[in-house]
This record gives sequence, structure tokens and C-alpha cells, in this order.
Amino acid sequence: MKFVRLFCLLAIASLLITACGKKQVSQTTGWNYNDSKWGGFEVSPYSEQMTGPGLIFIEGGSFLMGRVSDDPHHAWNNSEHMVTVSSFYMDETEVSNVSYREYIYWMQRVFGEEYPEFVRAAYPDTNCWRQKLTYAEDLVNFYFQSPIYDQYPVVGVSWEQASAYCLWRSNRVNEKIAIDAGVLQLDLTDLTAENAFQTDVYLAGMYRGETAKGLKDLNPSSGGEPRNIRATDGIFLPNYRLPTEAEWEFAALGIIGNTVDERQLEHKVYPWAGQSARSAEKNYYGQFMANFKRSRGDNMGVAGSLNDSWVYTAPIKWYFPNDYGLYHMAGNVSEWCMDVYRQDVNPIGGEDLNPYRGNVYKTVTIEDEEVKINDTTGGIVYRNVDDDLNRRNYRQADNINYLDGDFASTLSQEGWRPLAGGDEEEEEEGSSADRLASPDSVTNMMYARYTNNPDNITSLINNKVRVVKGGSWNDRIYWMQPGTRRYYDQEKSTSWIGFRCAMTRLGSQTFQQSTKNSKD
Repeated sequence: MKFVRLFCLLAIASLLITACGKKQVSQTTGWNYNDSKWGGFEVSPYSEQMTGPGLIFIEGGSFLMGRVSDDPHHAWNNSEHMVTVSSFYMDETEVSNVSYREYIYWMQRVFGEEYPEFVRAAYPDTNCWRQKLTYAEDLVNFYFQSPIYDQYPVVGVSWEQASAYCLWRSNRVNEKIAIDAGVLQLDLTDLTAENAFQTDVYLAGMYRGETAKGLKDLNPSSGGEPRNIRATDGIFLPNYRLPTEAEWEFAALGIIGNTVDERQLEHKVYPWAGQSARSAEKNYYGQFMANFKRSRGDNMGVAGSLNDSWVYTAPIKWYFPNDYGLYHMAGNVSEWCMDVYRQDVNPIGGEDLNPYRGNVYKTVTIEDEEVKINDTTGGIVYRNVDDDLNRRNYRQADNINYLDGDFASTLSQEGWRPLAGGDEEEEEEGSSADRLASPDSVTNMMYARYTNNPDNITSLINNKVRVVKGGSWNDRIYWMQPGTRRYYDQEKSTSWIGFRCAMTRLGSQTFQQSTKNSKD
């Protein structure tokens, strides 16, 4: 956090120094920037994104995404295909119990008195350890609560809970940045949902908490009154979020340590080099590289010579990190990704740059010419964007089923065609476009891949199942491969799924670019 504070102080100091030194001049008009005498148009001196707490920079690039070994399950759900992933940030470790308890503590302070159901909804399901023919009651009682397990990965957290944690973390980090900059006042004596800091609420000018001196407003019409932080200041970080499937797989492979002049030396099977789960290093020869289940009945080896030392989860920094410095990208716990699961991860016509399935575009709700705030949560009320058939890049808010049978992707295909069959008599009754545009036809198309009975859908694959990547303590070696993929209901949780956060990298794609740009 000392780096966060240093960044804030430097950035704010640069913004405030406007009366001395050489002025920045507009290349468009020749007028001075950051000068109230010349209109007060402000330009932030900060041009690069800082690294948020807990994150590691992942330099992106092209890679061969998908399975590299035989598919014993015959799922055929991840054939190899080339994609490009932009640079991004990812948590060094899985989110730990103590980190998640910090979130629960904050939720208790904000919602505990008026809305205790929100706190209960955030708690992990500690009963996830129970199995009908296994004794695990002590894990139920102690794994999340005991300080012994502070640095172990949190489990029993659903995709929805993990996403809520990411948003909470984003707000707390940005709040700390604003406090360090002297813009907000640290006052937690009366913390409620109404006055708790939320980044989007603050940027919309609807924040109701305690402010400090603020930033100097150079607009001559401001009358010298201080102003809030703006998005154009570049001070706040983007939101923490779950990684996309492509980001997760790319980060797990650690290709940065496996290339020479754009030549990839080998396509890794695991996050580490080699074809074995054991270390080839001289000082650690034969030791396991991850925490997983060796075979039926063998979760950790024989007493006196345990193979991976852990029967369930291991501490979040136990095994060697990969070439990006990320721990446990194989073994320990599997991890949630943002993506909605589909068997075909690379449909014909799909994207090859930052691929992701799950976009539902939203916008703020305006009421009485103001941004609408939820009185219970204190957050902005969002709504789906209006469908816009005149756009070329998208035509509707919900794009989860794009290239998976929905109407919008049918529009992008060459010509129109009926759902099934079709003859001259059908054409006389109505065009193919008319039939495809009917709600019933669209519904049939959406689920055609998963069931032959669209009126009584029973498929486990739907828009509420999310991609799960990486093997866990309860998995065989096959699942340690980054290319393997599974899915799980976003509302449910298990003892073998955890998560880690990611963040988009804005601007330059390497730190070398950042350094060069600052010198120029």
C-alpha cells in the first residue's frame, strides 16, 4: 500500500502545481492546459496505470489455447485455436480465508444491522465439506473461521459471491487511493450502505460520505471551490474482476518464460516445464509441483514420505510459482472464470482477440434527470442498454447466446434460412426472417444444441453455468493442465472451487513501453 500512497501523492501534487514551471500547451489550439487564466482545461500528468494491491502484471500476447493431450473424457470441448490476450493483472495467489473474512467483516458493519440477509448471502457455504460417507465436521466448523487456515484458499464461494467480492475490493482500493490523496476523509464511525464509498457512485457525483479538501478546480466558473476526483484524472483503478477463461489459461501457462524471439520452445502441458508432475530441479528432484489426488485412495501419499503433503487444500504460497510469479495455477483449488460455459469455446465466426462469452451491456438508470441510486444498497441502478438494430458491433444488450442460436447472430449470417427444413409452401406463408423473428423460434434456436425437448429444458448447460479452470486437491493429474475446462452452476459452491481476481491493463502492454514513454 506504500506504493499506492506514493502514486496518489505524486499524481495529486502534479495536478495542483499549475502556477509555476513550464505550462503544458495544447497542440490543437495553443492554449495552456491546467491554467485557470486560459479556461482551466485540465490534463492529468499521469499516463500509466499503477499495479493494484495483490496483483501481478501479466504481459499478454498470442498463444495456442486449448487441450494439448488426449481427451479421456471425450468431452471435445477445447480444441486448439490461436487467440491473442491483452496484457492484464492477476492475483498472485488464490483469495484466502482471511481476505474473504475481511470482506465479511465490512459487510457486517455496513449491512449487519438493517439488512443482515446481505451478510448471510456473502458467507461461504462451510457445509460444502460434507460428503455422505466422509467425516469432515471439523472442516465445516474450523476451515473458514480458524486462524490456522487464514492463508488457505477460501472455498464454498459461488461465482456470484466471488463477483461481489471483486466489486467490494475495487471500492475499498479506490477509497484508499482517494483517502491517501486527501480527497476523502476517513470516517467509519457511522458506516452505512448509504454513505459507504462506491467508485461508480462517487464518479457520478452522488457520493454521500465525508469529503476532505478535494482537488483544486481550475475552471474559472467554479469560484475557487474544490472538486471531486474525475475519471479523467487517471487516479482510480479499473475494477477488480474474475479473469476470463482465455486470460486464466494464458496466465497459467506462463509462456513468458518459454519463448525466445517469439519462438515458443514447447507447448507446456502444465504451468511448469516438462511432462511430469514432479520437479526436475536438482535440489527438489522428485517433489510434486502441485497439490492433487494421485489416485483413488491416495490424496497425499504414505506416512513418512508424503508425496504432496496435503490431504485437502494447501497454503496459498506453498508450491513454486509459475514463470509469471503466480502460485497454484494447478492444484489446490479450481478457480471461477467470468465466462458462461459452452462446449464450443471457439465457434466459427467467434473472436480471436480477448475472447469472452457473457456480455450483457448495461447503462445507468436516469430518474428525474439524476442517476438513480438503490436506497438499500447505496449503489447505482443499472439497466440493460436498449436494443439497437442500427449498430454494426452489436444489436442487443444480452449477447450471451451470440453464435449459439440467438436471433442477433442469425442476422449476421449470409441470408435467411428456416429453423429446420422448409419448402415453397412455407415460404408462401411467411418469409424465413418472419419465422426467425418470432419469440418461439428464437427460444427453440437458443436451446437446440442442448436438448431435443425445448418445452421442458433439462440440460445442465445454460446461461447460469460458468467456466471452471484448473485442477484441485480432489482431482487427478489430467485436470492440472491449463487447457482442460469444466463448468459449474454460478449460484452453487463446492469444497474444491476457489477464485482469484484479475484487472484490465490500460494503455501500454509492457512495462518497457511505460518506461520509454515516460522518458520521451
